[in-house]
Amino acid sequence: MLSGIPYIPDFITVHLGTPDSDAPNVKVSFPSYIKNVASSEIYPTWPESSLRANIYVIVSYALNRIYTEWYRSRGYNFDITSTTQYDQKFINGREIFENISHIVDELFNDYVTRSGFIEPLFTSFCNGTTSTCDGLSQWGTVDLANKGLVPFDILQYYYGNNIELVRDAPVQSLTPSYPGIDLKLGSGGNDVRSMQIFLNRISSNYPAIPKIPATDGIFDPATEEAVIKFQEVFDLVSNGIVDAATWYRIAYIYTSVKRLAELNSEGVRLEDVMNIYTEDLSIGMQSQEVSTFQYYLAVIGAYYAMVEPVEITGYFGESTERSVKSFQRVFGLPQTGEIDRATRNDIYRAYEGIIESVPPQYVDVALYPGTVLREGVSGEYVKILQEYLTFISGTYKNIPAVNNTGYFGPITKQAVIAFQKQFGINPSGIVGGVTWDKIAEVYSDLKFGFDKRPYQNPGYIITQA
Repeated sequence: MLSGIPYIPDFITVHLGTPDSDAPNVKVSFPSYIKNVASSEIYPTWPESSLRANIYVIVSYALNRIYTEWYRSRGYNFDITSTTQYDQKFINGREIFENISHIVDELFNDYVTRSGFIEPLFTSFCNGTTSTCDGLSQWGTVDLANKGLVPFDILQYYYGNNIELVRDAPVQSLTPSYPGIDLKLGSGGNDVRSMQIFLNRISSNYPAIPKIPATDGIFDPATEEAVIKFQEVFDLVSNGIVDAATWYRIAYIYTSVKRLAELNSEGVRLEDVMNIYTEDLSIGMQSQEVSTFQYYLAVIGAYYAMVEPVEITGYFGESTERSVKSFQRVFGLPQTGEIDRATRNDIYRAYEGIIESVPPQYVDVALYPGTVLREGVSGEYVKILQEYLTFISGTYKNIPAVNNTGYFGPITKQAVIAFQKQFGINPSGIVGGVTWDKIAEVYSDLKFGFDKRPYQNPGYIITQA
């Protein structure tokens, strides 16, 4: 959850002991967990304002553990423990007090945060009698409630005036922050941007890790360099690829340097987690991102007999929805017709599989390599791109010819921008699926006398039982 905006999970997994013990885990609904902890930590006879203040604190504490992936980023398979030595008291199977249950039903999706920040505050607390701390005193809330303070005033008394209550936060299934596929040179998306932001903040504490100039969601050579140095510093395999181990190590260090699991947290601002790409694509949407996934589906549809091909229009209409459903059916996903995270990952995997099985030298027009090409990147597909642009420049004189060096330098970027301007594409100088497809179309038409897209008549079909 660390890479996004906080939400209330449907369920929480509790370890019934200290973190390293062999105690079992239990998975309970989030409201049930809060009711159990509240019934274990506080007394139902306390004033209602005191109960409410304590429940806000219990909710926020648990959400902070989930948001920072405090245990999961350390390799554990649970969200929180049941012991007050580390977390909040949870007694599996205990009786729940009726008045506490009613209050939790009302408040379980409200939590405390610092003003201007989004993460649930680490609302440290103690009982105020046998133990004291910098946070809330449970018994102290009783005295404050008896003096007439309302719950929010009680919270401000302990945590300061710069706090807010987030009310009616959305409830959804808890998903890990790791995107489910490795991030590497050429990858793009919200997860890449989150990782870039994390690494830049970590580099303030570890200056050996270079800053990434553009946190734009594109995994460029500067990002790869930062990842490699991070991996070297923290004794990981130094290959520049963000797999699950590297992702969670980055998340762990980021949480630590930002003190997100402490009362004096540095905080996470909304702009740090704002998506640069739409999370889910569905019918009625129109964007370049839709075009990109239509390209992927068009290619996959050419090689998989049971996947319905689709035209690349940029509009997510009924034909695109049918194509997505057919893809989901073939790959065993829920047939929603929407491109959610799981569908995205499987589309990427299917497309990469086709790329690996169709070398560019065996086709008239090469498939998009599946990774973003931009200034600073080098490789075989950059050389192919340069070859296509140079051939196109023979007809379109405003597009400069480039040497087929295999390195994407300033001249190649100028040629890409000129091409994009010529054909009505956002002149970013970056080659994604949409730009590659248009370059392939124009190249094919000029060289062969007809529009031969790489996903038309590929020559063989992949069948799937």
